[in-house]
Amino acid sequence: MARPLRIEYEGAVYHVTARGNERGKIFFSKRDYQKFKEYITAAKEKYGLILHSYVLMTNHYHLIIETPATNLSKIMHYINSSYTTYTNIKRKRKGHLFQGRYKAILVDKDNYLLELSRYIHLNPVRAKMAQKPGDYPYSSYKSYVTELAENIVSRDTILEMLTTRTKEAAEHYRNFVESALEEEIASPLQKVYGGMILGDEGFIRDTLARLESERVETPEVSHSKALRSPLGMEEVISSCCE
Repeated sequence: MARPLRIEYEGAVYHVTARGNERGKIFFSKRDYQKFKEYITAAKEKYGLILHSYVLMTNHYHLIIETPATNLSKIMHYINSSYTTYTNIKRKRKGHLFQGRYKAILVDKDNYLLELSRYIHLNPVRAKMAQKPGDYPYSSYKSYVTELAENIVSRDTILEMLTTRTKEAAEHYRNFVESALEEEIASPLQKVYGGMILGDEGFIRDTLARLESERVETPEVSHSKALRSPLGMEEVISSCCE
C-alpha cells in the first residue's frame, strides 16, 4: 500500500490529522479530550513542539504543529501511542485506535498558516456540531478570541499576521474566522501538491529540493510521480485539479 513521505526539517510547519480505525470514535468522554491534550503538553515539554491550532472531533483530530527541531515523527509517535495505550487500558480494549499512520501536510507558513487555522477552527461548524466556532469546547478557537488562552497553544504568530496591535488582535481574528460563516470559502487543502505540500510555487520547489531522489523513487511512496517530476505552474494547477 502506498504511503506518503515524511519531510522533516527544523522550523517546519505541518497540518496533522489522524482518524479512528474504521472511522470509529477516538474520544468517548470529556476526560478523553483532556487526556489527549495532556499528551500534547508532555510532547511539547519533551520535544519542543509549537502548537498553533487544534480541533479535536469525535473520530479524528486536526493539529497545526511547528517543529523547531527535526522530530515530527517522534512527536506524533509519542502522542498517538500514549493516547492509544491510555484508551485501551481505560476501555479494556486491544488493537489499533487510529486508522493507519497519521497524515502530515507540510505548510507554507507565510502564505497558508492563517487560512488553515481558520479552516480547522470552522470544522465543528461544517460538521454541524456547533453553530459558531466559539460554541465548540474542544478546539483552540477560544484561546484566540477570549482571555481564556490555554498554555498549550501558541497564538502570537497567527495573530500578528492580522495586526501588531495586541489589544485588537483577538477581535481581528474573530472577524476573520466568522466572516466565513456567511459565505462558503474553499478549503485550502484543495491546493495540496503531491499529497503532502501546501504552499506557493516557490515553497513547493524548495520542498522538493529537500527530497532525496531515491526516497521518491520507491514504489510504496504515494504521489511519487508528482514529487519527482519537474515543477511548473501548469503542473501545480493540474495536480490540484486531480
